[in-house]
Amino acid sequence: MTKIKRLKFGRKRAVGRSLGKVTSRHKGGGAKRLLRRVDFKRDKRGVSARMEAAEYDPNRSANLALLLYDDGERRYIILPDQLKVGDRVLSDVSAPSKLGNALPLGKIPVGTEVHNIELIPGRGGQLVRTAGSAAAIVAREGKYVHLKMPSGEVRRIPAESWATVGRVGG
Repeated sequence: MTKIKRLKFGRKRAVGRSLGKVTSRHKGGGAKRLLRRVDFKRDKRGVSARMEAAEYDPNRSANLALLLYDDGERRYIILPDQLKVGDRVLSDVSAPSKLGNALPLGKIPVGTEVHNIELIPGRGGQLVRTAGSAAAIVAREGKYVHLKMPSGEVRRIPAESWATVGRVGG
């Protein structure tokens, strides 16, 4: 039997103390928060997953979706807006451009809203991860895709970088 990697785990927080003495005032307290292991890479290619639950995450503004993959593995992803329990998502080069699917920016049609965007291919999503945000694919130019960010800035990002289709829920 293989050991299952826990999706929630604890960690020590900086609370403004050294050797038990207050060294920085007004820090600490609050509720204990468990960290969630979130899959920003979406690197499980070609394996379909069903959304099992939408969960609150105290460490970010967006909620998380718990996915159950067809091979039995569970992972958290950032919850796309309007994704419902029971919906299926896929992360693959040939995946259709529908809500919750992850695919390279070069394969997504112009005008589509995306989130969880990689800056460098293979590194994992770093852009547009906060609740309610989305970037729009504006144009394609050779090996780059132009994205209109939530701030209004237009950025050039490599077409091989992966992104998730849809707006972040929350």
